[in-house]
Amino acid sequence: MRRTASPLSLVMLGFGTFLLVLAPLLAWYVQPRAAVNPLDIDTTAVYTGRGSVFDLDRVETVSGQAITVTQRVRGNVEAGVDSGNAVWDVITTVDTDKSLPAADPHDALDFSPHRWVLDRKTTKPVHCCEEKPRIEGEAYLKFPFDVQKRSYQWWDNTLGDTVVLRYRGTEKVQGYTGYRFTASVPATKTGTRLVPGSLVDEPDRPQVLAEEWYSNHGLELVVDQATGRVIYAQTGPRRALRAPGGDEDAAVLLDAEKLSFTTATQKEAVRQAKRDSGQLRMVGETLPVGAAVAGFVLAVTGGILVARGRKEEERPGLPGTAQ
Repeated sequence: MRRTASPLSLVMLGFGTFLLVLAPLLAWYVQPRAAVNPLDIDTTAVYTGRGSVFDLDRVETVSGQAITVTQRVRGNVEAGVDSGNAVWDVITTVDTDKSLPAADPHDALDFSPHRWVLDRKTTKPVHCCEEKPRIEGEAYLKFPFDVQKRSYQWWDNTLGDTVVLRYRGTEKVQGYTGYRFTASVPATKTGTRLVPGSLVDEPDRPQVLAEEWYSNHGLELVVDQATGRVIYAQTGPRRALRAPGGDEDAAVLLDAEKLSFTTATQKEAVRQAKRDSGQLRMVGETLPVGAAVAGFVLAVTGGILVARGRKEEERPGLPGTAQ
């Protein structure tokens, strides 16, 4: 009697070994490379609420107005491919019912275009590709992948600087759990603007280089832990003008205690977060674990079969053949 390994046992041993090698590669090599910010992002977030706005026709601040903030983010694929970074062009508009619907974003009450360039893996700002303004901090529009339970430096584009967002626990948005962060912004001078003197309580001066001041009643963000996607956002901006060297606001341009994601924006953000985090989880956890378990079972079974072999009776040699 002699022992020989069956083809099936060899296949099981080989395939099991392959899966055992594949499992750590999926977790340690493939998954980190799958967690990258896209070049071709195309998304729109809409905030709504009520507050006070400056009416140019009436030349005064009007309270109780419905306010809509629309933030459109579009990826510049060509610039992204050339630079190796994600190049995102952002247009933010502020409207009241009076300026909506607008055929052209330039017709909005406030129109603010800018460009953000970010590292595709770390989400850190990159300074290239006609970026404007010079964005700093750890996060803007989204957080890095694998969000931690700590404070983050968040870029506030109206402030022109970073604010500290502090971790406040978890919160559900449309049934989906995310990490909650909050911050507030004290009144801060952000620039100057040439306006009629009467607008800032200086009627004797035809024009005044008024000071622009910005504060925020409260920022609140709920973020998907795996992808860093913002699934809920709330902001309370206040923008005002002061006379040069003044201590009090002379004219309020915008004041809203709460502008937040619409239900439609929340649902879409949650849908994308579920999809993207599910893909990362599959590559980083589900497939590696499944491959490791299946590989172990196949390798052990195949090894046992190879070790045992297949008993066959030795056939007597034919005449004239070697025995």
